[in-house]
Amino acid sequence: MMSSQTQYLPITPALFSVLVLVFIVLIILIQLRILRYAYMRLGVGPGAALLLLFGSLVGSYFNIPITVLPGHAVRSGEVVNFFGMQYVVPVVSQWPGTVVAVNVGGAVIPTLMSAYLMLRYQLWLRATIAVVVIAAIIHSMATPVQGVGIAVPMFVPVVATAILAFLLSREYAAPLAYIGGSMGTLIGADLLNLDKINGLGAPVASIGGAGTFDGIFLTGILAVLLAGLASPPRPREVW
Repeated sequence: MMSSQTQYLPITPALFSVLVLVFIVLIILIQLRILRYAYMRLGVGPGAALLLLFGSLVGSYFNIPITVLPGHAVRSGEVVNFFGMQYVVPVVSQWPGTVVAVNVGGAVIPTLMSAYLMLRYQLWLRATIAVVVIAAIIHSMATPVQGVGIAVPMFVPVVATAILAFLLSREYAAPLAYIGGSMGTLIGADLLNLDKINGLGAPVASIGGAGTFDGIFLTGILAVLLAGLASPPRPREVW
């Protein structure tokens, strides 16, 4: 019962449809080779880029429960507004407390992709700096939201990571933008605020889900695009 109730869209169907529309536009642009240049600078081909974004969209529905915090959920089956975004509070019954879960599309996939990029380009130091700085920025803006968990303004991760990645390395700006934006948001918004979750009356506290998924997903699109278009030709591989 608990496992089935942790699966839900992190945002309203209308807003999720907007992300789907953005994804469809990306498919068209990539097929027309307008965005192919930017994604090649990330170190993946157009097909892999589409698979990555599609997996993030579909994976946003799935949460992997890892623990249950004691207490009682005080909100259920609602839509919560925060900075113009509408986040979904899942419908629950006989809930044991707040379930802490990991979102597949907003946490698992970005983490695996970030690890791949760090290994491929050996960006250990610069990636660490990017993650730490973005995590600090996001943490300062992260807001506990009743019924949802921790939320951040949607475009903050995008703008911050694009600028920082370009400053750290023009050549590797695109992969640094992805790593810094996704991992910095996960750490700064979710992991560093786990101690605040229990008092928010959220039935599910999804790491990388409601409250942060939109920012992480858009980081995968816009920050990479902004950083990639400003950088020189595709990064050389360092072995």
